[in-house]
Amino acid sequence: MIRTLAATMLAILPVTPLLAQDVAPYLDDRSTAERVVASLYNAIDRQEYLRAHSYFDPETAPDYDGFRQGYATTQSVRLRHGEPISDGAAGTLHHALPVAIEAVTDEGTTVYTGCYRLSQVQPAAQELPPFRPIAIDAGDLTETDAPFDTAMGTCDL
Repeated sequence: MIRTLAATMLAILPVTPLLAQDVAPYLDDRSTAERVVASLYNAIDRQEYLRAHSYFDPETAPDYDGFRQGYATTQSVRLRHGEPISDGAAGTLHHALPVAIEAVTDEGTTVYTGCYRLSQVQPAAQELPPFRPIAIDAGDLTETDAPFDTAMGTCDL
């Protein structure tokens, strides 16, 4: 009787997702410079800081604890990017991606512009594990007064 009552109660309760409805769908795409940076900000927006940190090259990645603390008051982020600049030299692909970021924090909304630099050893030239996907080498962001919808960083290789 108790088992039947419990089953009946479960059947009539509304189904509620475990995550808030406004959480962005999970994105982890390391196929292009644009998708790597989009995945970085997807992870930040979802407050998945370890995953966000994983998009950086291990040799040039910021300190994880400081990286995570840098987003302690961040509620959400949005990304816009411009056209990537790409160049291949000596078996390595280099990319520069101009960006605009809108960050909503406990203190308000701030817009940043800048450039991310990414690289990858040519996939066909990699012969030993682990495979090294495109990774962020550096990012340079500056606060701007421009509105997010029109703001954009600049890059050069």
